[in-house]
Amino acid sequence: MSQTSFEIRPIFHPLRAVVRVPGSKSLTNRLLLVAALADGITTLKNALFSDDSRYFAESLKLLNFTVESHSAESTYRICGLGGNIPARAASLFVGNAGTAARFLTALLTLGNGEFVLNGDARMQQRPIGDLVSALTQLGAQVSSSNGYPPVQITASGLPGGCASVAGDVSSQFLSGLLMVAPYARSSVELTVKGGLNSRPYVDMTLAVMAEFGVQVVCSGYKQFIINRQHYHTPGEYIIESDATAASYFFAAPAVCGGTVRVENISRRSKQGDLAFLDILARMGCTVGEGEDWLEVSGTSELRGVEVDLRDIPDTAQTLAAIAPFATTPTSLRGIASARLKETDRVTAVCRELSRLGVKVDEYPDGLTINPCHSFHPAEINTYNDHRMAMAFSLIGLKIPGITILDPDCVSKTFPNYYEVLEQLRS
Repeated sequence: MSQTSFEIRPIFHPLRAVVRVPGSKSLTNRLLLVAALADGITTLKNALFSDDSRYFAESLKLLNFTVESHSAESTYRICGLGGNIPARAASLFVGNAGTAARFLTALLTLGNGEFVLNGDARMQQRPIGDLVSALTQLGAQVSSSNGYPPVQITASGLPGGCASVAGDVSSQFLSGLLMVAPYARSSVELTVKGGLNSRPYVDMTLAVMAEFGVQVVCSGYKQFIINRQHYHTPGEYIIESDATAASYFFAAPAVCGGTVRVENISRRSKQGDLAFLDILARMGCTVGEGEDWLEVSGTSELRGVEVDLRDIPDTAQTLAAIAPFATTPTSLRGIASARLKETDRVTAVCRELSRLGVKVDEYPDGLTINPCHSFHPAEINTYNDHRMAMAFSLIGLKIPGITILDPDCVSKTFPNYYEVLEQLRS
């Protein structure tokens, strides 16, 4: 049953918990796409089942791919068709799932027919024009509404060739192009312009491609060459836990003290957001690791830091939520791209922290958060952004009177978030 608000109850003892978070969203969505393009059947285990991944899987079904979903077992079974798209026409709706919008737009150019992709009101404000431009340079017939969804594709296969793509708006543009490029009629050469944000996500894309047998020639994140190749299914792929989802539980001991361990994830992870652990260590926390777990222990004196989050912008809200508990200011820079996410995350964080009594300075690419010694109880607006809800709940673990509005927005990536959060009490 949906809730309009959820009050976070403080925890008045040091934490001692072991938790498990859902499978990686970034890996799940990449694997759904690559598995659909591959030769043969791929079973994805520990996959994420959330709003975003369901939009992606349902879109593949509308394109007449065979996708079996087993949410109770967190498993997808996808029958890949060797680069062929069965449907000759489809209208896809992806809500506010940016990854699905960008990846599916690229995928549709491999087909033959007329396709439309659209999303909700916020998705229609999130840019896709640079991806449309790159696909057009590669010979596809793609158009959008002033650089935003809806997107129209008149597909007859992707010719290939050379294209430049912006890297400073969203790395998803480049990732989408990379994953479909092996099935273009000729080799594809991609040049990144404007620098590249979120590089670890591109590394993840290249790693997934390699695990399905496709190699990319990469020159310093500035040029990528992809020759005609086919993906070959490994048969089964076990997805590790989501590093961004884990960040909330890694951060909890920084606020409450004690130790929290997250299972099914290790330093061998492909996910760049594990660099958040290094930030916690700089702040004074202790990080431990095992074969398939990572844990964080809190510190008696949390130190502020100055960090460039260009490569891990999805952890910005997590860091912002614990920063007021530090003894010195914390500055987050390099996150101008966060203004183009589910909401303008920079402004939203500044606004909600200010309502709690925290002094915040906002910049075009980030913010500075000062220590706070007297928090105000408040209802936290989440702006239909799952990460606002999850991050600000951390403050409620320490400060009484914190209520999360529209708490169900976490279903976008972490439907059982509050149940896992409650496990910290045991």
